[in-house]
Amino acid sequence: MASAAAKEQCLITKGEHTMTTYSGNSKVKSGYYFSTNTLGVEVIGEEGGTLPGPASTKYVNVPFPALFVVVPVVGLTFLMALPLIGFGLAGYAIVRRATGHVATGADALAATVAPPHATGAAYLGGHEGEKENEKVSPEVEKLEKEVSEKRKS
Repeated sequence: MASAAAKEQCLITKGEHTMTTYSGNSKVKSGYYFSTNTLGVEVIGEEGGTLPGPASTKYVNVPFPALFVVVPVVGLTFLMALPLIGFGLAGYAIVRRATGHVATGADALAATVAPPHATGAAYLGGHEGEKENEKVSPEVEKLEKEVSEKRKS
C-alpha cells in the first residue's frame, strides 16, 4: 500500500518534463519549489530537506530557468494589484465619510469608551442641591468624646 504522502503527490507528465506537486512538511530532494498558496519560492539545499508549512500548503518543483519567468510574473502581479487595492480602500473611506456612516460608528464607539464622570470633578464634596450633613446623633458625639479622651491619655 502507498503511504499518505505518496497519495498526495500528483504527477503531471508532458513530454520529457515531469512536474510533481508536493505538500508542506514533505521530505524532498534539492531544488526550487514554488508555493501555490503563498506564491513564494523555497530553496532546498544539496542534501535535500523538508518543505515548510502545514500539509495543506502545496508546492511545485520548478526548474531553475523557469524561475526567471515565474518570479517576475508574481512580482508584477503584486506591483499592479497593491496600488489598485490602495485606491479602492481610499474610495471606500471617502464614500463612507460622505454618506455619514463614520459619524454613526464614532458616536457609538465614543459612548462605549467614554468614562461616566467628568475629569477633575470633586465627587467627594457632594453635589449642588444635596442636603447638608444631618445633625450628629448624641451616641456618635459620646463616642467621639471617648475616643478623644483615650488619645490624650
